[in-house]
Amino acid sequence: MAPRQGSVFKLAWPLKTIIQRFAFLALISLAIALLFLGKANIGVVEKMRTSATDFLAPILATISEPVDAFHKAVARVQKLTSLIEENERLREENARLLKWQAVGRTLEQENDNFRQLLNALSDPLVLPITARVVGDSGGPFVRTLLLNAGRRDGVRVGQAVVAPLGLVGRIAEVGERSARVLLLTDLNSRIPVVMEKSRHKGILVGDNSSMPLLDFLPTNATVSPGDRIFTSGDGGMLPAGRPIGFVSSLSEKGIRVQAYADWTRLEYVSVLRYDLPGMSSPDMNPGDLGESRLDAK
Repeated sequence: MAPRQGSVFKLAWPLKTIIQRFAFLALISLAIALLFLGKANIGVVEKMRTSATDFLAPILATISEPVDAFHKAVARVQKLTSLIEENERLREENARLLKWQAVGRTLEQENDNFRQLLNALSDPLVLPITARVVGDSGGPFVRTLLLNAGRRDGVRVGQAVVAPLGLVGRIAEVGERSARVLLLTDLNSRIPVVMEKSRHKGILVGDNSSMPLLDFLPTNATVSPGDRIFTSGDGGMLPAGRPIGFVSSLSEKGIRVQAYADWTRLEYVSVLRYDLPGMSSPDMNPGDLGESRLDAK
């Protein structure tokens, strides 16, 4: 058997060498022949190409199915990996939120205990009235907005007007179907405020600039950029604890406050109907409210 296999190998080796030598030349000759044939008779070449395409299309479709299945499997694995990562992130975030929820409930319980110890009265009822901004005076000397809600909707002079991010101003004029809002930046605006951390009280004074001044603070008050400002509720005209803005800058000219609300882009606002006990007469104005508080004392 061994001598016979050796002889077959000796005969096959020259044949393989010949095929390798002439295969390249044969392919080039075939390409040239097809080129001349295409020039001479385009229809025959097109028919041959169409036949080859028809013959190879099912084969290519069969071959592409496992490739597509492989790509889909890879996409599913990637999707599962991203879902696992997102699930882990959401689990960590949920754990943090649960901790904050526990802290919030503890603080709420402490506040309730302190209110009971101090025998503090509950806040008056605050009812929002939604109104749309239909006009902006925006002049060099007046900073007001015009609303499409008025006296018939329960809007009264002195009520606070808030946006989703913070206080905008107060109602200055009221008609039956409209009302005008005096913005925080107006020269005539004066809002009693309190600082979040130190609890020092002051007055937010408008001066027709984009950022009102924080004035009338105690001499020992420490103020830093970023300190948040809220309504103090002094005077009984505005509810306490409404966010206004934060300290933007400190200079020799004063303390500037950047408001949270952007009144240049306001479309809808809420007018806070702040009902003080025994002082909710619809015809009452801010002056009458002050006299009523003095009489109560």
